[in-house]
Amino acid sequence: MKKITKEEIIRVAELARIDMPETEAVATADEVSSILSFVDILQSVDTEGVKPTSQVTALSDVWREDLVVSCDVPQAELLANAPMLEAGYVKVKKVL
Repeated sequence: MKKITKEEIIRVAELARIDMPETEAVATADEVSSILSFVDILQSVDTEGVKPTSQVTALSDVWREDLVVSCDVPQAELLANAPMLEAGYVKVKKVL
């Protein structure tokens, strides 16, 4: 893999509108080159006969069935804890 240059890092930083000092660009170029060298090593690993893995935790379904459960507490009692109410609903501040 070719080494990433400081100039390439600075150009990418400019495109991303990131202010990057030259000393940081040199260090970043070395780090990116090191990462790409490691990726080259990984690319050379023989994976013939290895099945692709798409799920590593062995969990088949983490969702529970959505069941409606009756509540014996009256609505007025539940809404009494809300800081603001309007027409029987909890009123919240604007989000946008």
